[in-house]
Amino acid sequence: MVYFDAASAAPLHPVARQALLASLDEGWADPARLYREGRRARMLLDAAREAAAEAVGCRPDELVFTPSGTRAVHAGMAGALAGRRRVGGHLIVSAVEHSSVLHAAEAHEAAGGSLTHVPVDRAGAVDPAAYAAALGEDTALACLQSANHEVGTEQPVARVAEACRAAGVPLLVDAAQSLGWGPVEGDWSLLTGSAHKWGGPSGVGLLVVRKGVRFAPRGPGDERESGRAPGFENIPAVVAAAASLRAVRAEAEAEAGRLRELTERIRARVPLLVPDAEVVGDPEHRLPGVVTFSCLYVDGETLLHELDRAGFSVSSGSSCTSSTLTPSHVLKAMGVLSEGNVRVSLPPGTPAEDVERFLEVLPGTVAAVRERLGAPTGTGPDREERPREEGVSEERAPEARAGLVVDAIGRRCPIPVIELAKVIGDVPVGGTVRVLADDEAARLDIPAWCEMRGQEYAGEEPAETGTAYLVRRIR
Repeated sequence: MVYFDAASAAPLHPVARQALLASLDEGWADPARLYREGRRARMLLDAAREAAAEAVGCRPDELVFTPSGTRAVHAGMAGALAGRRRVGGHLIVSAVEHSSVLHAAEAHEAAGGSLTHVPVDRAGAVDPAAYAAALGEDTALACLQSANHEVGTEQPVARVAEACRAAGVPLLVDAAQSLGWGPVEGDWSLLTGSAHKWGGPSGVGLLVVRKGVRFAPRGPGDERESGRAPGFENIPAVVAAAASLRAVRAEAEAEAGRLRELTERIRARVPLLVPDAEVVGDPEHRLPGVVTFSCLYVDGETLLHELDRAGFSVSSGSSCTSSTLTPSHVLKAMGVLSEGNVRVSLPPGTPAEDVERFLEVLPGTVAAVRERLGAPTGTGPDREERPREEGVSEERAPEARAGLVVDAIGRRCPIPVIELAKVIGDVPVGGTVRVLADDEAARLDIPAWCEMRGQEYAGEEPAETGTAYLVRRIR
């Protein structure tokens, strides 16, 4: 089995495994005690903190270890907001932040705070000027990820940090995806990370709070980890996390260049091998091992299952692969196609042969899924006339020009898009197709289909059930 989901969790690094096993015998005691076993555990904890701080680029006394990256985010946001509550309750986040940030932001808003979501462009990047414009006298905290977890786009953290510093607002950076590749540039104030993203054990996060940042830990007080991460430290896991971070950093420069070449190979060849596929994310400013693409007329869940059967573990942002049945908030914010979405994230050490085999398997797998769904095989609207299909009717409104209605109520994407593609050639240039759908993904995928297929998306309007999406044929 070939594992291509390192952005979710990287395989345990050999150095982490060695450090974990070694410290199980040495780091089991309470590091707060003064007897020999406690002192030995304290030495391991202090050494791990110094190693992690060196990798991050901060002072050891600014860094604490947490039970997870999510806990680091929640503790960091809550503490920073509480520390600046006299300034105000305004929070700024980007529209593509990790769910841990967005959930904390929603809780803040529900508690009476105000919230601004900064939009992103089609590549998934924020505009630093938009962050600067959102800053106000009552802004308590701004948050920005260093790189996106779904599409790999790197964010302009240094420029946003500069704007925040000029306004006197702390910036919290979620560096979970990028920390293994290098320190985060810029004058940020708080930073979080997660060990299982860089090949450390799960259950270890880190939180950095720069000196001078107003910070008030939330919850009952605790003497451990400066009161910012209560509870007994998992010293063996912490030691393994710090050791693996140092190890991957030593390999980062050479491995980043190699993985960039492999992901560029995927980015370049997928559109050539798979018709109607869109590669998303910034083509240059991105993480070394992450590449994401979406395929028209494909059920994302089925595609992932078929790739798994073929021996490849990948992930997806398609709505049909999530428990919420809504498209990925990242893809939605970018305004790109969500159906048939595949994220390939290569772990360090990935052989080129695995990538080549993936590219060999992918076209046939996508074609098989499309055939099963009855997707159109042509690439344009010029097809022979054929009988009307069930769910397709001529529109009788006098102002319509040879319009058609596609009734896709109760049918999940990509079916509404497939039915749209089948009938667009049955209306003359200038004619319209009205697609009725109640699947949230249609709001994203129908406009994306129009852009990819060179047709005009004319907007949406309420319908008796669901929403009517209007598409005008222009070629």
